[in-house]
Amino acid sequence: MKELTTKEVAEKLNISLRQVQTLIQQEKLPATKKGRDWFIKEQDLSLVQERKKTGRPPKNKE
Repeated sequence: MKELTTKEVAEKLNISLRQVQTLIQQEKLPATKKGRDWFIKEQDLSLVQERKKTGRPPKNKE
């Protein structure tokens, strides 16, 4: 069972580090704090991979 840092999770999910932190705060992504860093089990990424995208939609390039 591999544990990932928030930075690694952000890269795997193609989202920002802040979005990972928000998912942890909203308890949508289970994480364990060790010292000052958060660690996420790789298997728990499936809980948020299929989430609905939020935020502003991309602009049309016409």
